Amino acid sequence: MRAYSGPVPRSPLALAALATVAVPGLDAYDVRRPAHPGTDYDIAVVVDAARRRWVVRAPVHAAAGAALEAEVELLAGLDAFATDGTLPFAVPAPVGFAHLPEGGRAAVHEEIPGRALDVAELEPGPGLCASLGRAIAAVHELPTSVVENAGLPVYDAGAYRARRQAEVDEAAATGKVPPTLLRRWEERLEDVALWRFVPTVVHGDLTNERVLVGDGTVSGILHWGDASVADPADDLSWLLVAAPPDAADSIMEAYQLRRTELIDPHLTDRALLAGELALARWLLYGVRSGNEDVVADAVAMLEDLDEHTRTSPSGVAWGSDAPTAPVAAVSSYA
Repeated sequence: MRAYSGPVPRSPLALAALATVAVPGLDAYDVRRPAHPGTDYDIAVVVDAARRRWVVRAPVHAAAGAALEAEVELLAGLDAFATDGTLPFAVPAPVGFAHLPEGGRAAVHEEIPGRALDVAELEPGPGLCASLGRAIAAVHELPTSVVENAGLPVYDAGAYRARRQAEVDEAAATGKVPPTLLRRWEERLEDVALWRFVPTVVHGDLTNERVLVGDGTVSGILHWGDASVADPADDLSWLLVAAPPDAADSIMEAYQLRRTELIDPHLTDRALLAGELALARWLLYGVRSGNEDVVADAVAMLEDLDEHTRTSPSGVAWGSDAPTAPVAAVSSYA
């Protein structure tokens, strides 16, 4: 078997050809690359003669190929919930596949209408904020079997807490985390009450680029390859950190109203802690990849966060001027 395609990306025309193989009758009229193609897949948007738009994804290495297969299994289950209205948004369920000569296969799905969420534009109230809260809550209400059946990770609360502790220990071993910040994290990880939660289905990599919006509602959620059964706080962290505070309040209100029997008094606390630990994962990403620029960036943000938490009257880490790690890079090491 030949190796995966490697660092040279497949051309848009090659991807369009794969789409025509994957979807019988697809007559490709135009093809273009997306605005944010990513690094694990070659991606193109194919427009057919009827002006329908299709997305083709081809893995560029074996790990991405394996991840795609697990995601495909999950998406088949999620699509059923989207079809019956359990999920109030669309998911990119593949409608066809094309085998690749080097191994693995490319997947094609219909493009979901909408644009990437702009967190800065969120306004409190019953509109998009409420839709976001309900959408995330709907994911967390799914039966965990949809993840288990796809062979994706399943954690109980204790195992997940141990996972986060291992990350903090590894970050501490670099000697680059400010001692007061490190103590802050260790105290929260040792607080057993904080980690009493019921694991749920989580997307695991929610960012503004993953969430599509249109007409004031969430129209779709993309990139489910990091889904697992884990801490629901992780899916809320990015919004609580990045959204305006009053908008975040509206999101959480809608989220809690949509959840059934939600008894988790420390959900917000863990979500904010997850935002802080994202900086540790950004540091580890730089160390593991040998990227000194990333390491320097992470160290600067950790120092800023340390200063922010020590000078904030409430001791709360996040605010409009608090540092946030680049989520796309962090997620690959989450």
